Order: sequence, then structure tokens, then C-alpha cells
Amino acid sequence: MDRRSEAAFRAFVEDRSAALTRAAYVLTGDQGRAEDLLQEVLADLARRWDRVSAPEAYVRRALYHRRISWWRSHLQQRSEIVTEKVSGRRAEIDHADAVGDRLLIVEALRRLTPRQRAVLALRYLEDLSESEVAAQLGCSVGAVRSQTYRSIQRLRQLAPELSEMFDQGKV
Repeated sequence: MDRRSEAAFRAFVEDRSAALTRAAYVLTGDQGRAEDLLQEVLADLARRWDRVSAPEAYVRRALYHRRISWWRSHLQQRSEIVTEKVSGRRAEIDHADAVGDRLLIVEALRRLTPRQRAVLALRYLEDLSESEVAAQLGCSVGAVRSQTYRSIQRLRQLAPELSEMFDQGKV
């Protein structure tokens, strides 16, 4: 990579790393894993920098695909962790409840498959259309719709306390 390309790459990383780290965190549910995932993808991007016309799109797609690959490779080694069921919500809503709700959502998201998290992250965190998500993940719009529906249904099962938030569109 020549100096000019290296400078452009460094500028891209400085400008976009915070947003890309957030996207990686949503996919992994763990800050350390998110940073590792992003680092791997950025290393790949650095090797291909001169050939990539849309670096952010490349990185986002690579994040989602790499995370799914990690999940598949560790699927055989991983065992499911059974946790206690969280008790019902209190009627009053205060800041502690909001934090509790966020923790419930994060824990439920961690129990989704990487592909389900990717679809939800792209649709609701990145605010992409169904066709844009399909393009990012290399699948059909129908697959995005069904994955979105199944993912939300699974979240409702994992965190029934949050059903009211789902119904009001807050989640």
C-alpha cells in the first residue's frame, strides 16, 4: 500500500471505527469480541484497500459474514447456558426499569443466532431497508422478512416482560 492509500485507509478507520465497533458489538454482545471481529475485518480491508470501492459497505458485510462464520465454527464447542427466568415487570417505570429493560434486551439478543442479530442490527440499528439488508447479507428480501419476524418472535419468547415495549414499537 502506498503512502496515499495508507493515509486514506487510516482516515477511514479513524472516521468510522466508532460506528463499526457498535455494529460489531451488536453482533457479538461482547466488547472484546467486537473489537477482535472488527480488527480482523479491517486487516482484510487493508490488504484489499486499493480494490474496494465502498469500504464501509465492505466492512459491514464482512462483519456480518465473519460473525456468522465464527458462530458456525464454534457451534460444536459451545453449549447452551440455561439462565433463570426473569420475573415480571413492575408497574412503575423509572430509570432503574429502563436499565433493566436494556439488560433484558441485551441478554435476549445474545441468545439469538448471529444471523438473527445481524438482521435486527441492520434493520433497526443501522435503519436499512429490507432490500439493503438483503444486499448486505447476500440473501433475498423474503429471507430478510422471515428472519426479522422470527427474530422478533424469539425475542418475545426470551424476554416476555418486554412485550409491551414491542407492541408500542419502542424495541
